[in-house]
Amino acid sequence: MSDNTKQFRWIVVVQQNLDWLFTDDPNVFVAGDLLWYPVEGDNKTRIGPDVLVALGRPKGDRGSYKQWQEGNIAPQVLFEILSPSNTKPEMTRKREFYDRFGVEEYYEYDPDTDRLQGWQRVNRGLAAIVPIENWVSPRLGIRFDLSGAELQIYRPDGQPFLSYAETSEQVTRAWAELEQAQTELAQERQRADRLAAQLRSLGIDPEQL
Repeated sequence: MSDNTKQFRWIVVVQQNLDWLFTDDPNVFVAGDLLWYPVEGDNKTRIGPDVLVALGRPKGDRGSYKQWQEGNIAPQVLFEILSPSNTKPEMTRKREFYDRFGVEEYYEYDPDTDRLQGWQRVNRGLAAIVPIENWVSPRLGIRFDLSGAELQIYRPDGQPFLSYAETSEQVTRAWAELEQAQTELAQERQRADRLAAQLRSLGIDPEQL
């Protein structure tokens, strides 16, 4: 569970935008704060990453991600959003868990310090991604930009990850612009009709012009 509003906001932004990114693919499962059990019959070996992505697994509700019920497919990509309560030993243990159970990409972001770290599976283990600036996820196709005041993540089409409020604002603005364009188009049509009527009154057929 998140410890503060900033951490929660980032978890939601990452989870929701990844869900939107793969909305048309029925075989990509994205979840937030969901327990992952990698070993059948072992309910103590478990972990709850902030965001997980399992490619090749169907969408749908789950109480947890039980790997043996998911074609024995481990989540390929995981995200952790740090809070002040997270300790270095704790995060090291998490990374070791992810390494041990086959995660392919792991990203760790601290919104308080704007520090992003990433690891990618090389051969049989997770290796640090250096440099991480402008890194493009091989599995997701998203790009990480650290050039601004805080991390910005971009979709493969170049569009930025947005919060719900930012998305709502864009939708509201687009509707307003559409209504304005429709109003202007209607006014132009009325003007054209008046000019056509004026030409007809002068004995000129505007269709012949």
